[in-house]
Amino acid sequence: MNTRTIPFSSTVVDSILFRDAFGTAKMRALFSDHALIQRYIDVEVALAKAEAQVGVIPADAAEVIARESQIERIDFDHLREETDIVGYPILPLVHQLVAMCGDAGRYVHWGATTQDIMDTAVALQVRDALDSIDADIRELRGILAGLAKKHRVTAMAGRTHLQQALPITFGYKAAIWLAMFDRHQQRIAELRKRVAVVEFAGAAGTLASLGDKGFDVQTALAAGLKLSVPATTWHVARDGFAEAVNLLALVTGSLGKIAIDIMIMASNEFGEVYEPFVKGRGASSTMPQKRNPISSELMLAAAKAVRQHAGLMVDAMIQDFERATGPWHAEWIAIPESFILTSGALHQAKFALGGLIVDTERMKHNLGISKGLIVAEAVMMEMAPYTGRQQAHDIVYDACRTVNEQGGTLADALAALPEVTRHFNRAAIDRMTDPSNYLGLAPQMVDRAIELSGEI
Repeated sequence: MNTRTIPFSSTVVDSILFRDAFGTAKMRALFSDHALIQRYIDVEVALAKAEAQVGVIPADAAEVIARESQIERIDFDHLREETDIVGYPILPLVHQLVAMCGDAGRYVHWGATTQDIMDTAVALQVRDALDSIDADIRELRGILAGLAKKHRVTAMAGRTHLQQALPITFGYKAAIWLAMFDRHQQRIAELRKRVAVVEFAGAAGTLASLGDKGFDVQTALAAGLKLSVPATTWHVARDGFAEAVNLLALVTGSLGKIAIDIMIMASNEFGEVYEPFVKGRGASSTMPQKRNPISSELMLAAAKAVRQHAGLMVDAMIQDFERATGPWHAEWIAIPESFILTSGALHQAKFALGGLIVDTERMKHNLGISKGLIVAEAVMMEMAPYTGRQQAHDIVYDACRTVNEQGGTLADALAALPEVTRHFNRAAIDRMTDPSNYLGLAPQMVDRAIELSGEI
């Protein structure tokens, strides 16, 4: 085998083995080297057009720059070699664009600095990537709303501290998941105006090289790229990009929470939900019976990784003076990987939740394993008007101890107590110890969540 054909990717986002587990082709394409260099060229061309529009450079020069600056003409090997020497890709790219444009080349990159081009290119990438994330979340919300509606009254055990607490419905659980992503959708809408912003300010951010035309060029450039104009230069004010990645940490954090729920509920001891069946998926190399929750595991891993990148972005906000030293470079690592990992996690979530297998009979069985103890609160509250709250608590507490120590059900233990039968017959005892009769407002919360989600 020719070793030149062997792929040598070394990270999961590009690995031939793992890239589709941890990311998506669409998001990888948005953050690929080719796409990034194209965005650099887009910004340089848009800058020339903006400067021609306001009379800073000749119009015919801008036309030549727009026509001749083609990514197909880039010598990528030379660009890589020169970037390795310079430390940044823009000067090497400008060298090639200047050569492509002949006499007009003297006007390429006029009044700009390296970070202007790089920041604006990344702003374009983030804007488009947020559009993709936004669409994925909207699709996921539809799936979650469907689960919530379908299982509005599917009773199951609610658990606190991993112990059965009170009855809930599976639809109620799904509605909580849905509401998280409703909020994430709103956050994306609010974030766009702060992150889809042009960067054009020159060497120290004052636009000094353009005289009184600086703001005019900045405004025209923003319009040409469909970006907003910032209040001030943001060379060292990195809160926009930091907010974007921290939003991704919130999104993947919510996916991680769902993943944890699914993984525990899919364990043999619970057996309440399962990821969709695909032959061979989640199989073990040694245990044929295994059906591992692969999508949930990948969602959880992505949540952990993006959380680390979110911290890195906050750390990178601490920058020196008007142009930073090293912190800026950390963004080059965190931003692409965070978007790719988030898109991968959302893809896994849509698969897992879109075909989630819900075992309602197992949920009902598990709801009954406490032999009625899960509704001890319900019994206490129904007895309280007759006995007083504290006495009702003590009566039910004693009945619960009887069940725990001697077996039987809570209904049986209560039926043996004169303090209870004085006020309730066996039918009433059975009714108030039936978990399905103590769902609180869980179904109504589902209705409210679905209604509010539909307004977003």
